Amino acid sequence: MRALLSTASGGPETLQLTELPDPTPAAGQVLVAVKACAINYPDVLIIEDKYQFKPQRPFAPGGEIAGVIEALGEGVTNWQVGDRVMGVIGHGGLASKIVVDPQRLFHLPDERSFAEGAALILTYGTTIHALLDRGHLQTGQSLLVLGAAGGVGLAAIELGKAYGARVVAAVSSEEKAAAARAAGADGTLIYGRAPFDKEQSKALAEQFKALGGRGGFDVIYDPVGGDYAEPALRAIGWEGRYLVVGFPAGIPKLPLNLTLLKSCDVCGVFWGAFAARDPNANTAHVEQLFSLWREGKIAPRVTDTFPFERGGDAIAKMAARQAIGKLVVFVD
Repeated sequence: MRALLSTASGGPETLQLTELPDPTPAAGQVLVAVKACAINYPDVLIIEDKYQFKPQRPFAPGGEIAGVIEALGEGVTNWQVGDRVMGVIGHGGLASKIVVDPQRLFHLPDERSFAEGAALILTYGTTIHALLDRGHLQTGQSLLVLGAAGGVGLAAIELGKAYGARVVAAVSSEEKAAAARAAGADGTLIYGRAPFDKEQSKALAEQFKALGGRGGFDVIYDPVGGDYAEPALRAIGWEGRYLVVGFPAGIPKLPLNLTLLKSCDVCGVFWGAFAARDPNANTAHVEQLFSLWREGKIAPRVTDTFPFERGGDAIAKMAARQAIGKLVVFVD
């Protein structure tokens, strides 16, 4: 089998395409022949040793896959060789074969491609948990989405609309604004490139406030962080919920007096830990996502694909914050 391995801390240029022996599933495991692997921002961080989890090297990045079950370990009864599957595995997806705990897998519908399957669960799973469990989003409420043209951003637009919210998308270019509008955003805002000085931060806050209206935003979905966070928080409504999802622009520092003045909540969103701690609730969320997928209310937007040999280029594009929607590497 082939694998794109991280052998030393660093950027995508440090990854090495390597031949390895085929793995064998132990009891309770399955062997998956990987067909497609989606690239997400954690893949940028994990090879730089900046992610919450630091696997022992060498390891392959790639936390979201779709493929076909090739072999079953002893005691596995709910799956069959040949089953088409999709799932989130943490890391290891940039390899032609991988041993997986079957609890991490879901059946890939026959009518869906491997690229679509690889691109669904992490972004939409994160977002449905964020909006429903942490944000308590209700029909008729307002939702501001930062970084709205990325994978989780577009998922937030679609899910926000599916649950009856008014959605405003904040992005960094007109091309990204067009993608947000195509996903269903009711309004868009194009912000400048951080860092911001005090006056620029104040001006951005006023732009957010204008779009939030007199009552402000009920929920703010922030997968960006950095200098965008405080201006967005200033546009939150009374008892609003600010959802902390990620930090590609840096880890912000927020003036806590704003939370008092708005009686609002700043809520962390750690979907991976939620899924591990409450797998039944996560499975229920995924079933909702499959239902919305069938109804055409959500659909992962795969905007660029890469051959296996260029998997590092996909990670580099993600690191440069150039991605719109989802990037997928075809492993096989």
